[in-house]
Amino acid sequence: MKVLLINGSPHKEGCTYTALKEVEKELNAAGIESEIFWIGIKPISGCLGCGQCCKRGPNGEKPSGLCVINDIVNEFIAKAKEADGFVFGSPVHYAALSGALTSFMDRAFYGKSAIYRYKPAAGIVSARRGGTTAAFDQLNKYFTISSMPVVSSKYWNMVHGTNAEEVRRDEEGMQTMRELGRNMAWLLRCIECGRAAGIEAPEKEKPIMTNFIR
Repeated sequence: MKVLLINGSPHKEGCTYTALKEVEKELNAAGIESEIFWIGIKPISGCLGCGQCCKRGPNGEKPSGLCVINDIVNEFIAKAKEADGFVFGSPVHYAALSGALTSFMDRAFYGKSAIYRYKPAAGIVSARRGGTTAAFDQLNKYFTISSMPVVSSKYWNMVHGTNAEEVRRDEEGMQTMRELGRNMAWLLRCIECGRAAGIEAPEKEKPIMTNFIR
């Protein structure tokens, strides 16, 4: 089993990375493979709404899910197809996710629920002081629209500090990250045991689209 931990900060080994590493330690201790995936500092376009990632091939092949903008998002999508769980981390910018991660998430999730369905996910946020709960809520919306079990901890998944050292001194935040890692590992093991016992994933209904203006 493998968990992808996505670092949505422009700082490769800053506050967000420090929190993700604390989660990763617990995953590894439980025998779960992991990879920290940094979205980098190159510009990431928002979703163009073109729908190409959802279109079937000329012979009816399933959509690839790949974006027409061939950048870090497509690199992630290829890895996401093979992953069993996810932890998305972001710094708090104006009480929201970083702009780069927001663009990344919009394109990584749009029309791609089949990649993520029934795979556990968690979001973590890092801030100097405030705006954490709003950013945390923003992250969780991607998971809950994709039928992903949301992994929680002993408190909302956040750390505080202006640099990595200060984050490491946030004892409650670090404890929250450790418990999150253990909870993620536990849920993955439970899912694995369920599959071995013959428990199937819930049956998916045909989507119903209700428009408010007709």
